[in-house]
Amino acid sequence: MKKLVMASALAIAAATAAHAAKTMAPSESWTVTNYYTQAVYDPKESKIGDIDDVLIDKSGKITGLVLSVGGFLDAGEKRIIVPFSAVKTTKKNDKWWLTINETKDTLKNAPGFKYDRESTTWVPEKK
Repeated sequence: MKKLVMASALAIAAATAAHAAKTMAPSESWTVTNYYTQAVYDPKESKIGDIDDVLIDKSGKITGLVLSVGGFLDAGEKRIIVPFSAVKTTKKNDKWWLTINETKDTLKNAPGFKYDRESTTWVPEKK
């Protein structure tokens, strides 16, 4: 009898967990691939840089984006962090564009960051 009660409890727990899982993606959700490694443009449609990383807080909310700006073919590039809310999506010719209301020069003057593998975080660059 004890085994039957235990088996029933496990079956109910498994069914509850399966029921809690979503059967569809939320209607207003996007995947991180819509941002990660994508180009970012200024309001005049000039390319500013690319998104190198997406920053997520412990609750799962996207808080910032790491942009690489300046340089050429990874040489002389600077990584900066901008708030997630600063990057907007725009649709043009059936293609999604990521835009920010800043210029490349303004962003090149922002504080730089480097990835620290030991702490697995982005830390300010030392000048």
